[in-house]
Amino acid sequence: MNIFNSLGSNYNLKFALKALFAQNKKLYKEELIDFLEKKYQGKAILAYKGREAIGLAIEILKLPKDSFVAINGFTCYAVYKAINNEGYETELLDLPRSSDLNFSAETLEQSLKRNPKIKVVIIQNTLGYPCDIEKIAKICKENNLILIEDLAHSVRTVYENGKEAGTIGDFVVLSFSQDKIIDAISGGALIIRKNKYQNHLASQGKTLQGRQQTIDRLYPLFTFKIRKSYPFGIGKFIHLLLKSFNLLSKPMNESFYTKYDLPNWYCSLVLHAFDNLEENLNHRKKIVGIYNNMLEPKISYPSTLRYCIFVENRKSLIKSLKDKGVYVSDVWYDSVDDNIKNAKVAANTILNLPTHKNVSEDDAIKIAEQINIWLKSQ
Repeated sequence: MNIFNSLGSNYNLKFALKALFAQNKKLYKEELIDFLEKKYQGKAILAYKGREAIGLAIEILKLPKDSFVAINGFTCYAVYKAINNEGYETELLDLPRSSDLNFSAETLEQSLKRNPKIKVVIIQNTLGYPCDIEKIAKICKENNLILIEDLAHSVRTVYENGKEAGTIGDFVVLSFSQDKIIDAISGGALIIRKNKYQNHLASQGKTLQGRQQTIDRLYPLFTFKIRKSYPFGIGKFIHLLLKSFNLLSKPMNESFYTKYDLPNWYCSLVLHAFDNLEENLNHRKKIVGIYNNMLEPKISYPSTLRYCIFVENRKSLIKSLKDKGVYVSDVWYDSVDDNIKNAKVAANTILNLPTHKNVSEDDAIKIAEQINIWLKSQ
């Protein structure tokens, strides 16, 4: 058994061929914009990355130069980098406890008292676990703050008040990059839901260079071959070879904070992912159910992206799983300010388990069994 958290997690051979031969028709972009505008009730602008959509939202707002943007203290480097690139500072909001994933309304309230220069709040529903949107939205409205819902992890997440993520904020940001729920290798979108900001041009950004598009087209096929041949030792060699020649698409490439328009062919893959979203989520819920039954502590909400556990001596568990062919070292959240104490602990102890289509129910059982064996040995 060889299982990866990322490395083309959402792709099979059919998808790889679809990406390789996707046509660059303008119709796909028009159809995607229309779909997103109807779904999220706002004006849609497409981008090459979700982080570019965050930057675009901040740019459109034209905030005073000394403004702060409040974000989860437990997040990805790309989020605060996108804000900093627009010339603004971030206010990192700590977690209530180190086992939580989102900041609380109370934390936001306390931060506003300390820092009245906060003008924007971004929530991210980390890994698909919903934040307390009702209270947070109320605080934003009372303090005249812009609320941005970042759905990179949480397409189709439903809040406790019964509303779907993306139906409450002034802006909505989407990411269609590799290993996300909606995976088109790359892509992003900004939905402007607040009327006063909807006069921005319908498209933006530079044209993406052809070499990067070719690398993206090949990424699903390359990663499919790597995963399939890894048990025989060939996959590891192919992986190292492609990386050494920079032929594998890199989601954290520093150049991707420049704003690029999304080429048409990616849009066809986004539409395909939305068409298959229900099947995707149903599979993930089954995998989550297995983890929930076999691991402690249990979580009450079915993750839509990855299942998380918190463990001490995480490196030892990662190595133990790697010895069994389970590769989960990409823990994502390790760039957290030391002063944000609970978020720092979470970043150092979280381990994300895969829920994607290439993890079977039998695989999930074996992963959980191996974790339990390791836990008993501690």
